[in-house]
Parts: sequence; C-alpha cells; structure tokens
Amino acid sequence: MTTAEKPQIARYKDRMDKCVAALKEEFASLRTGRASAGLLDQVMVDAYGAKSPITQLAAVSVPEPRMITVSVWDKAVVVSVEKAIRNSGLGLNPVVEGQNLRIPIPPLTEERRRELAKLAGKYAEQQKVAVRNVRRDAMDDLKKAEKDGAINQDEHKRLEVEVQKVTDEAVKRVDEVLKTKEQEIMQV
Repeated sequence: MTTAEKPQIARYKDRMDKCVAALKEEFASLRTGRASAGLLDQVMVDAYGAKSPITQLAAVSVPEPRMITVSVWDKAVVVSVEKAIRNSGLGLNPVVEGQNLRIPIPPLTEERRRELAKLAGKYAEQQKVAVRNVRRDAMDDLKKAEKDGAINQDEHKRLEVEVQKVTDEAVKRVDEVLKTKEQEIMQV
C-alpha cells in the first residue's frame, strides 16, 4: 500500500488568505481622492534601459491629505519619473521642483468614482475566482486522498464541509474588503 498524504486544510486556508491579501494590495493602487503612497506602486518608469517600479528610483511620501511628494534620487531620471506618472492613467499631473515632484490629488468626479467602484468590483471578482480555484484544488486532493486510502469516506465528507466553510469565510472577507473600498471611493 502506498503512503498517501492526508490533505491539510490549513494549507488551503493559507492560499485563500493570500488571495485576500492580494486584493488589498490591488486596492492600495486604486485612487480614492485621498493621497496614498500606495497609489504609485503600480507605476513603472523607463530608466537605465529597463522598466523599474517608482519605489526603486525615488522616495514617495504623503505630507498632506491631498498631496504626494516624490523625491527622485538621481537627477537623470526625473523627467522619466514625471512622464511615467503622467502616462499612468491615474489622472495625476506632477509639478517638478528640482529632484522633487509634487503631485496634487484632484477631487474625483462622480463619474470617475463610479468607474473606480466598478474596477474595484472587478478586482474582487478575480480574487473570488482565485479562492474558488483553491477550493477546487482542495476537493480534488480530498478525492485523490480517499482513492489512495489516506482518508476514509466519512473523513472525506467532514473535510469537504470544512473546506467549504473556509471558502465561504474567504469569500466573505473579499466582500467586506470590497464594501470598505467602495465606501472609501464614493466618499466625497
């Protein structure tokens, strides 16, 4: 008889937790009308012949609620950083002052708020799909473990219920994070 491994629910829960964490990271780059250093995390700058994240070329800080400052470390890439921010699709217009860029955060229009809320919903749905994929993997592993004799039928059913419970909790957390972000976006 082969030594089949018993599926560990904690492993799947950990993968689902990572889906929720990834959603929070994606939401950090969504503009809400308030300045946030995470807003520029997705901006890639053409510098030194390669694309680099802005955080590798400059220090990003938030001195005021509606202002982001970017202190570029190398004078040679200031223009590239400015261009990358302008072309990022975030609707930001940096003001260059030597090696520093001041980026005022304009208030969002109602239409733009609705677009961002829709985008947030799309991100959340992608993570729900990822959570369901983890659930599918867990169910497949349970079937295989039962077939290989690592677990019996009763244990299979019990673990299936447990996997479903963990999945429901992860989907609920995704929904809560989405609801919070939508409220943040729609807040004037």
